[in-house]
Amino acid sequence: MTLAGDVLAWGLPRLRDLPWRRTRDPWAVLVSEVMLQQTQVARVIPKWHAFLDEFPTTEACAAVPLGDVLRHWQGLGYPRRARNLHGAAVTVQQLGEFPSTLDGLLALPGVGGYTARAVLAFAFESDAAVVDTNIARVYARVAGRRLTAREVQAVADDALPSGAAWEFNQCIMDLGAVLCRPSSPACGECPLRVSCAWHGHGDDPAVGSAGVSRSQARFEGSDRQARGRLMKALSGASVAVADAPAVMRCAEERSHRLVANLVAEGLVRRDGERLLLP
Repeated sequence: MTLAGDVLAWGLPRLRDLPWRRTRDPWAVLVSEVMLQQTQVARVIPKWHAFLDEFPTTEACAAVPLGDVLRHWQGLGYPRRARNLHGAAVTVQQLGEFPSTLDGLLALPGVGGYTARAVLAFAFESDAAVVDTNIARVYARVAGRRLTAREVQAVADDALPSGAAWEFNQCIMDLGAVLCRPSSPACGECPLRVSCAWHGHGDDPAVGSAGVSRSQARFEGSDRQARGRLMKALSGASVAVADAPAVMRCAEERSHRLVANLVAEGLVRRDGERLLLP
């Protein structure tokens, strides 16, 4: 059997029941993909439902200020993702329809190669090969060496069975998440164990391979944590500039730098001596 056949035979009876797999609405799929970029599935599920309850369409999202979107994003972190989603909703409304081509999707704010292909495959069921961190890890281990971004995309493109992009991408993504894990992979249960060049022995070729996520930097005491404290406070009320260091729990000089960055990114608005959501 081919790689695709082995993956489909293993994956189709075992597909994880995730809510965004029950829709082909490109907006709902885009929201799920953006949320999943740097957040675990269990945390995303309730946030995805709540976000779409508030903004079920691009029209609903584009009609409100970015600040409203940021408030509903609270708790997910990386608020640039919310800004990009809002920008994408505005762009779709300006276009009059949701883009359904790779180039069209890549033109949306914050949409890169992975997200564009994911929307093509999961919303439009187009023949697009998706490469997320789980899939990139599978292909590097099967190949037995580190792959460049161009190489792993080419491998994914070659493996994709025509007409079954939705099913295959979901299955190989689950294979990476459930069996071909970053640590303690279940090689004995893997449908690709015969064709895999690594087999769990020796140096892991996925480490340092393109598209495979690395461990995140420590959160405690980080700029991300300080920024998140301010964003959380602003979701309830404005904050005096002078109070920002106390809210962020960091030194005044560091606070001023972080606030300036947030303002430059369009995530915070300064009105005189007060800070607000945009």
